[in-house]
Amino acid sequence: MNERTNLDIFTDSFLPLLHAGIAFTVPLTLISFALGLVLALLTALARLSDFYPLVLIARFYVWIIRGTPLLVQLFIIFYGLPSVGILIDAFPAAVIGFTLSVGAYGSEIIRAAIVSIPKGQWEAAFSLGETRLQALRRIILPQAARVSVPPLSNSFISLVKDTSLAATVTVTELFQKGQQITAAVYEPLLIYCEVALIYLIFCSILALLQRQLEIFFNRYYTA
Repeated sequence: MNERTNLDIFTDSFLPLLHAGIAFTVPLTLISFALGLVLALLTALARLSDFYPLVLIARFYVWIIRGTPLLVQLFIIFYGLPSVGILIDAFPAAVIGFTLSVGAYGSEIIRAAIVSIPKGQWEAAFSLGETRLQALRRIILPQAARVSVPPLSNSFISLVKDTSLAATVTVTELFQKGQQITAAVYEPLLIYCEVALIYLIFCSILALLQRQLEIFFNRYYTA
């Protein structure tokens, strides 16, 4: 009789879980956050524009995304859209869902950061002959970036954990891999604790990087 101990199960499952995290969770997080950050900036600028129809569109987008659960949004994209002839593979569907979420929440962070910059900064830029676009690009956004780094970094860390929802649309990321292993070895407490440990490792590394990024921005910022 050859019974496997918990240590055997732990060591045998660690590498498959880590591989799922590196191969799916990390790329899903990076791609979604990068695209979401671009969408967030565009949405924030739209919210602050003088063209009211654009403001309404941006507000409507943020309202919809912030007012509905991310899980429901993923189900609409992956399971709902095929009913109207729009078929999207699991990984791209997850990217779209997470990108829309990051874009909506991130836009509010960026918008608040831009609004927090004193109006005197705009006036100083205009007095130097800068256009609104030039002032925004050269003076306002660099300062807003420093203000928005901590909350955006927190959003990035939260996104790492939120990617576990991709398991519901059949993406074989870290959490779903844990489910598959649990079904094979019948040790849910051990495996899910192992999954939590790997998420904790990922988030701890990102927290350290966040701290270094904040130090960098503070170092080159003159009050």
